[in-house]
Amino acid sequence: MATDGQNLDENEKKIVNEFCHHLEKSKQLFNGLRDLPQYGHKQWQSYFGRTFDVYTKLWKFQQQHRAILDFKYGLKRWQIGEIASKIGQLYYHYYLRTSETNYLNESFSFYSAIRMRAYYSKASKEERPDLMVKKLRYYARFIVVCLLLKKMKLVRDLVRELAKQIDDYTGTYEPEDQMEWNLVLGEIKAFIEADNIINVVDVDSSSIVLSHRLTPLNTPPLEKGTPVYLTLQEVLIVGNCHEQVKFSELTLDMFRMLQTLEREPQDDLTNQIYDTSPAPGRTPFENGDRTNKRDNPHKYLLYKPTYGQLNTFLASAFKELPPNGAMVLYISADGCPGNQKHTDDSAYDLGGVITNSRRDGEEPAKGKKAELYKEMHCLHPGDLYPYTRKPLFLIIDSSNSSAFQNFPNVFGQPLVCLLSPEQVPVTMQDQQLKGNLFTLFLHSPLMAMCCVCSISDIPISLWDKCQAQVDKFVADASRLFSRARKLDHAYVQFLGDDFLRLLLLRFVFCYIVLILHRGFKGPSYYPASHPALPTDEILEHPALYKLVLDLASMLEVRGLFAEPGDVDISA
Repeated sequence: MATDGQNLDENEKKIVNEFCHHLEKSKQLFNGLRDLPQYGHKQWQSYFGRTFDVYTKLWKFQQQHRAILDFKYGLKRWQIGEIASKIGQLYYHYYLRTSETNYLNESFSFYSAIRMRAYYSKASKEERPDLMVKKLRYYARFIVVCLLLKKMKLVRDLVRELAKQIDDYTGTYEPEDQMEWNLVLGEIKAFIEADNIINVVDVDSSSIVLSHRLTPLNTPPLEKGTPVYLTLQEVLIVGNCHEQVKFSELTLDMFRMLQTLEREPQDDLTNQIYDTSPAPGRTPFENGDRTNKRDNPHKYLLYKPTYGQLNTFLASAFKELPPNGAMVLYISADGCPGNQKHTDDSAYDLGGVITNSRRDGEEPAKGKKAELYKEMHCLHPGDLYPYTRKPLFLIIDSSNSSAFQNFPNVFGQPLVCLLSPEQVPVTMQDQQLKGNLFTLFLHSPLMAMCCVCSISDIPISLWDKCQAQVDKFVADASRLFSRARKLDHAYVQFLGDDFLRLLLLRFVFCYIVLILHRGFKGPSYYPASHPALPTDEILEHPALYKLVLDLASMLEVRGLFAEPGDVDISA
């Protein structure tokens, strides 16, 4: 019997040692993720694979030997929660690297299980402020994932819980980072409120959460036999609007555009039963790398990048672009005015957009020097010329978007620029805190239509009826594109891709709504495109005008819109 006891002790010791080995290895690999380059596709994949493998082993190991680890190692529930939280982070970062929305669901399943099984419930009793900080970070990350999955009821619950946890933390420890955590909470609340522009209500007056990702239902039809020349492969989403609300390095415009350029996740893990600890779902490396069969274009999210950072990411996306692939560069940023004197140099003298307000340590030029120096982090049209060697689809949402109006096609590759209005009516200027109007049209045309008509609440029955009208507009406009004889060949090249086609058709909807709306007067209030779209065949087509005016009648705001014959675009 003594020998059996001795063997058991040896076995226990072996299990504890093996657990410690897996734990230490997992921490090393996880910390190493920070050192991986943020750009490029291939350099990081094998490292992520090794990290997933170690965490999978660690998770299964602690499940199989929980009793021994509890008794002999003193494994605490918050430690299990920390492992689950890191797996949730891994999946979230894998989503950011690949743009595959199904990994958001995997991340959600782990974060949700931590809450359901109350892994962090006793963290505050450990009398260690660092544990409370881990718990607060877990909440902030879980909220980001839920926001991206549009689980708004859960987001509001989590915000209430986070507020209570921050109160407990600051009341117990009086920490130095108290202001930072209150700022995080304020940012989240402002972000949620700002994103809720239109309240779609059910018959019982409860709010309905709508998703605006691409689905088979809202993919615009393409006429039979239309050739597909290019597919969208690389996307850069850049945000730097000084006044706009943001959370976790995502402005509202960035948040909306990243969803616009994703398909709706197919896997629904929200009904998973948490009677046992979660286990890693499909890790990306179990059946070969799924990113080879990508559903979504690969995205980079760049919040306030310096010129150097933006250029590095652009160069990487350009390098990774496969044959017959197209790149989207979307920029939502404050305008940087150019030379007011007459100039023929549209490359640099017309200004551009500021991607990063001046960083700490950068000395502003003074006196005469200031007149000679251009803003360092202003992105000028000329900065992008080298990247037009491959198909480029440019979207600029800025008060100086017209700087990109005369973009030369130096290399003869497909090149399209969609440019926002430079002004909005005075009555709508406060709305810009809640995201730019042009981006809202590209994200959800009906929501933007309601916004310019000051409609804040709409019954779901009316919303569905109006959405059917918008869908009809999109389908009819798609046919007009396919049949237009004066359409620049660049548009024909981009039209075959679902995402790019949707952006083009929503641009046309935006143009017609604003040109007919009595509150928007003159070219600076309208979006523009380069090359110009044919007016008679598309932009001012009577059938499209009628669809918009009929939509205004459905919303009972017909009086806000002019008759087609009364429109003066040169006002």
